[in-house]
Amino acid sequence: MNELQLKYGCNPNQKPSRVFMENGELPFEVLSGKPGYINLLDALNGWQLVKELKAATGLPAATSFKHVSPAGAAVGLPLSDTLKKIYFTDGVELSPLANAYARARGADRMSSFGDFIALSDECDEATALLIKKEVSDGVIAPGYTDAALEILKSKKKGNYNIIKIDENYKPAEIERKQVFGVTFEQGRNELDINDELLSNVVTENKSLTDEEKRDLKIALITLKYTQSNSVCYVKDGQAIGIGAGQQSRIHCTRLAGNKADIWWLRQAPQVLSLEFVDGIKRADRDNAIDVYISDEHMDVLADGAWEKVFKVKPPVFTKEEQKEWLAKNTGVALGSDAFFPFGDNIERAHKSGVTVIAQPGGSIRDDNVIETCNKYNMAMAFTGIRLFHH
Repeated sequence: MNELQLKYGCNPNQKPSRVFMENGELPFEVLSGKPGYINLLDALNGWQLVKELKAATGLPAATSFKHVSPAGAAVGLPLSDTLKKIYFTDGVELSPLANAYARARGADRMSSFGDFIALSDECDEATALLIKKEVSDGVIAPGYTDAALEILKSKKKGNYNIIKIDENYKPAEIERKQVFGVTFEQGRNELDINDELLSNVVTENKSLTDEEKRDLKIALITLKYTQSNSVCYVKDGQAIGIGAGQQSRIHCTRLAGNKADIWWLRQAPQVLSLEFVDGIKRADRDNAIDVYISDEHMDVLADGAWEKVFKVKPPVFTKEEQKEWLAKNTGVALGSDAFFPFGDNIERAHKSGVTVIAQPGGSIRDDNVIETCNKYNMAMAFTGIRLFHH
């Protein structure tokens, strides 16, 4: 098949809509559902991301995509008991691929609501069981076990989008798109993100462990498929904060840093001990946690509003307690798709536990940025490569 008719384009008023190949067959097969225009943009960008993550790390990879940017991305490292709890994996015997998906979906649960999933490997039963629990538009993978396919086909009364991608498909070297009737053409971004890109360490601290290099590569590959400007925080094999589509670099760094902070705060004893009312929906529970650790938490605890979500009134998680807990987070890697123009980005990154950084370099204020890294004994590599994605 070389053409697939779609219900509509980005919006319902944009008709007709289709995807097609000028030469050859479409590189994917729809096994269930009817994916839309944005679904397919998410699916195809997500597939490229996880394919590169696996090639760079040798580990199964997963990503959670929303509106053509990743909300989360990760490789299949084992989960701690705390992560199993905050990712709500109870009842599932986790495989490496399931670990990757749990990490990708769990990093920013608010943003991942209604996502499109991409998996680097054949979807197994464990991964399908985790997907079944979540609100999601669809999944793309190179294959599905019979058990996994049966589980996924039961979602959305049989209308869940399940796409099988040809893992051997290689697109043309030149890509094109149209804007306002004008055709844009460029060479595909086939940059191989590897250890060599991290060899130019410009700070006084020159040390980069294998694990830190892995996390920096995860950050850079994630940024390669994130709408620019973008910044990505990574810890222990997973993105924990992604700031996408901001006009200002510092706003990217703050947005992603705030998401990383929320991820870490969700592991605090005050949050782990929250008792939710029976039968609460997963989205309502996630929203309640987000509000509880935000400036709005006093509103939730006042006037009996807490009774809608909590069995017992939780104690206030004070700003002082949050600050103390956040100070325990360290060993975080940070990637940026373009150079940091000011040291304020490094100051903000430090607040979220960043110890290693990869960025292109090339700012007229590189000396100030390096000096700020040295202030905190960070190691920073200049890749010399920009990763804008639009």
